[in-house]
Amino acid sequence: MDLYSRPHLATLKSRLSEEPRLLINIAGPRQCGKTTLVRQALDSVDRPGEYLSADEPVVPFSGHPSGRRPSRLSATAADVRLLFEPDILWLVQAWENARKEAQGSDNGFILVLDEIQHVQGNWSRTVKGMWDRDRQEDLPLHVVLLGSAPWLMQKGLSESLMGRFETIRLPHWSFPEMAAAFGFSLDEYVYFGGYPGGAPFIRNEDRWRDYILDGLVMPVLERDVLALDRVKKPALLRQLFAFGCEYSGQILSYTKMVGQLQDAGNTTTLAHYLDLLAQVGLLRGLQKHTGGQAIAQRRSSPKFVVLNTALMSALSEYTFAEAKADRSHWGRLVESAVGAHLCNTASSEMEVYYWREKTSEVDFVVRRGRRRIAVEVKSGSRRRSVSGLDAFVDKFPKVRPLIVGTGGMPLKTFLSTPARNLFQAI
Repeated sequence: MDLYSRPHLATLKSRLSEEPRLLINIAGPRQCGKTTLVRQALDSVDRPGEYLSADEPVVPFSGHPSGRRPSRLSATAADVRLLFEPDILWLVQAWENARKEAQGSDNGFILVLDEIQHVQGNWSRTVKGMWDRDRQEDLPLHVVLLGSAPWLMQKGLSESLMGRFETIRLPHWSFPEMAAAFGFSLDEYVYFGGYPGGAPFIRNEDRWRDYILDGLVMPVLERDVLALDRVKKPALLRQLFAFGCEYSGQILSYTKMVGQLQDAGNTTTLAHYLDLLAQVGLLRGLQKHTGGQAIAQRRSSPKFVVLNTALMSALSEYTFAEAKADRSHWGRLVESAVGAHLCNTASSEMEVYYWREKTSEVDFVVRRGRRRIAVEVKSGSRRRSVSGLDAFVDKFPKVRPLIVGTGGMPLKTFLSTPARNLFQAI
């Protein structure tokens, strides 16, 4: 993974080569390579910089006998006694040191602050004050912020830093990336998904499954979501996640979910928890395409789509070989891979829906402004005809139909084409 560079690296390097204008926020789900991206950027741009993480105990800058901050690798026993959790003082001291470096450098300086949401205190207000001062003094200091808790990050950014940052979004890894970095075949990508950290373990499926569930899913649910006060029923959240993975690719009413989930409460709670799961990059509940009727969309039954098929496979009882042998299950995996690809690669002005009316159904509808693409997945095991696609085009004549798989665009080609490019590809 260290040798492979995601395409987003070029974007970050371009921003860091400019004069500082905005804070840079690197956003994305856990284990998508955010930290690796910024480290690669620091190693390859023609500007000095430093990477600091607020997720680890650190030595206070002013507490070291030498008056300087030692590296973690060279810390002495005396240093260890001074360890503390990063707070606002740590943040201010880190920034002041970076300012001195920027003032003494011909090319400015880059300060990377990882897991910024773990800084104790109002980190976003502190960042606002430091950044505004830098702009007043025209200081050549770039600041990159990133963290693994999207809700907490977004809360801090929106509360104090609106208009002061730009975001580079890192989605889950695509098929071309997993193929280039780890030699994944198309079938391996459909089953094992796009988590680079799990790639070395796919020949030992028990170990791979443990990594996905214990190393990815649990930290997201236990730290990134349950840390929020708004989650009053953590057991229900975990049930909903497992339920959504089991039924990925299917449409289920909230009423049915309430009947099958323990202590489900009301449909509003389920809808809110499903939104939280989407925010942390695990599971989406797609709304029904209604031709612009917003109220009808909000009231519609959601269609579950895992945002990485590794989640669906890790929670299933199927091995890779068994999944490929079961044509019905493999068809759902393929459809989920298509849905995940659309959700992960859609640009900010795009929306992904499904459509169903009486007995007619379309797997996915992609909207970009007034333009729409209706996507039907044909994995070779799907019995459904294209009548649903025909019915949708009859109702919305300007829609562009797209069959993915048998009789249409090959699945490999589709998964290699970002959603934003589909309007030009067909």
